[in-house]
Amino acid sequence: MLDTPITLPCGAVLPNRLAKAAMTEGLATPEGVPTGALERLYGLWSDGGAGLLITGNVIVDRDHLERPGNVVIDRPPDAAMARALERWAMVGTRAGNHLWAQISHGGRQVQKSVNPAPKSASDVQLALPGGQFARPVPLTRDEIAELVRRWAIAAKACRDAGFTGVQVHAAHGYLVSQFLSPRANLRDDDYGGSLENRARFLLDIVRAVRAAVGPEFPVSVKLNSADFQKGGFAFSDSLAVAKWLEAASVDLIEISGGTYEQPKLMGMEGMEEEEAQDIAPSTAAREAYFVDFAKAMQDEVAVPLMVTGGFRTRAAMVQALEIGAADVIGLGRPMCVMTDAPRRLIEGLERLPRYEDDLEVIPGWLGFLKRLQMMKAVNGFAGMAWFYQQLWSLGHEGHGEDLAPFKAFLALEKRNKAILAARSD
Repeated sequence: MLDTPITLPCGAVLPNRLAKAAMTEGLATPEGVPTGALERLYGLWSDGGAGLLITGNVIVDRDHLERPGNVVIDRPPDAAMARALERWAMVGTRAGNHLWAQISHGGRQVQKSVNPAPKSASDVQLALPGGQFARPVPLTRDEIAELVRRWAIAAKACRDAGFTGVQVHAAHGYLVSQFLSPRANLRDDDYGGSLENRARFLLDIVRAVRAAVGPEFPVSVKLNSADFQKGGFAFSDSLAVAKWLEAASVDLIEISGGTYEQPKLMGMEGMEEEEAQDIAPSTAAREAYFVDFAKAMQDEVAVPLMVTGGFRTRAAMVQALEIGAADVIGLGRPMCVMTDAPRRLIEGLERLPRYEDDLEVIPGWLGFLKRLQMMKAVNGFAGMAWFYQQLWSLGHEGHGEDLAPFKAFLALEKRNKAILAARSD
């Protein structure tokens, strides 16, 4: 069943049901141009058997990076940028798979070191310790219109370069997700207040992107099932938005969840108690985080759904497909190490390793420290840095790297500082 093709509403065909989900790479030049390291990484993934590869954040505003080293398309590409995109697309599709560019904007989730005055829906600051994120400045209506235009520019540039689809990132607390959230969006104009108004930015983007790429090119949206925060974007909101996206000719909706404040997407605990959602539990959800949300959504919409987060066993993936909870299964962290995980699963591999289980900075005998909120964050971000290091090593060396999580975190910080210094020169 994992190797069954699927035809999307636009007519494009994915060769199987396994996708490499978007993971931020940080492998572009300081100016945001794709590099040979990105090409090497995506060549490995193309050879790995997934029917679909989705890139990490391709940013539409160079002043709002999700992290240093993002690819940036915020204007029509010049000749050098166009060639770099073409090379990336060529190696990323060399095995006959799809390659979609995930187009995004960091909004208020941009660190001060990148932008001390980020833009967002309104001026609600991230409630995170450490002071790494500044209070944002609300976008003007003209700025919103300009960003919609840039999403279309980026989508067309990727299509022209040979990418086979695009994904609008409207999840995980980034800018579009900030507009959708009643906690982050306190506007009193046509882009705030009711859910219809809060979804206007996303729907404007989808319409502009569709107009730029045409009716036969896949357009996807990554959408939170919920923010899992009190008073935030709830599953009932997500379901309504999904219906609007279906009407707007979206070809695939990827279901995820959480924000930096409530990082459900990474299986981490947030800074506040998780807000429960009115969803019936199932056995499939014991492994994969968002299966039940997708199943409930699938009962209401016909657009194909992709579910990402937590999948490690072949049995759970097949079950999610069989019960109609998912049409495509997204894999993330396992592919930072096992780049051919999709092929192995299709050939019968029963279980993927859970690498994150061995990546805690705080040792077990200091269990009391592990329960502290700050220490949970330290463990979580050091683990993330370890996966980032694997991507860096795959891109530069063609293989992973056995590095302790804290050393990986220090290496990441050093690279980020070097990239930012080069951008300011």
